[in-house]
Amino acid sequence: METVLITGGTGMIGSALTSFLKEEGYKIIILTRKKEKLLKNDEVTYGWWNPESNEIDFSVLDEADHIIHLAGANIGRGKWTKERKREIRDSRISGTHFLTEQLSRYSNKVVSFISASGTGYYRQNGELLSTEKSPAAGDFLGEVCESWEAEAQRIAVLGKRVVILRTGIVLSPEGGMLPALIRPLKYGIATIPGNGQQWISWIHIRDLVRLYATAIMNKNFNGVINAVSPFPATQFQVVTALAHIVKGRNYLSFYAPAPLIRLFMGERGQELLKSNKVSAEKLLQTGFEFSFPTIGSALEDLYSKK
Repeated sequence: METVLITGGTGMIGSALTSFLKEEGYKIIILTRKKEKLLKNDEVTYGWWNPESNEIDFSVLDEADHIIHLAGANIGRGKWTKERKREIRDSRISGTHFLTEQLSRYSNKVVSFISASGTGYYRQNGELLSTEKSPAAGDFLGEVCESWEAEAQRIAVLGKRVVILRTGIVLSPEGGMLPALIRPLKYGIATIPGNGQQWISWIHIRDLVRLYATAIMNKNFNGVINAVSPFPATQFQVVTALAHIVKGRNYLSFYAPAPLIRLFMGERGQELLKSNKVSAEKLLQTGFEFSFPTIGSALEDLYSKK
């Protein structure tokens, strides 16, 4: 039985991934900074780490065959104050640096290191598709993703297989974008940010979980891969498709003005208005097959009444 060590294992993606990998027969160890978790008699093992104080349980590193690195502060929560931006940056860059430093210094049997990143890496490119070779944006998220990935790539020189999944908007009823859209829909309001023509590159939570598992098993996975569906959708398409599924025709569309979004959300509001059209071609060439390639199929699965 192979062992997978997961950081960020109790978050939305990590929880779904843990359940899936357990069913696939892997032993799971979750690195946590919550000491109360260490006392839990769960079906998974917990190990202690705290990058801020340079602490880690080396016994769990000794066990790991694969590492999936998901840890990072939620970019979709609250205004991006100076302090919040520092937390977003440090939780990704410093945390990854600390983890790869330990793998560099101490003997271990890790063969693959699979790290999250985000399509926030890319600058706006109009109607053109951004590929893995496209340049990074010069904004906050672009710089964070670029530095985050550079820290993960450091251990490739040790012979570890490094995979970086630049992940789009993850569609899940448990968190992220969709619950924020569902709340006003309960009152019959379909809220469309800006003019609604911004492109969203997205992926269904179950496809993403399968992709992480595939990245462990398929040794041909290497380097940066965009973790997005092959069919991007506009904000308008996402919101109206969701509204039709949840409310039928019983809803009103409301276009939230871009200046209002920027006023109330600050810099994070600008990210919401950003158009991000990203290519899935490299992923498709690996042979990976999406269960939910279109926005309609994804939203139907998540929200249609069974």
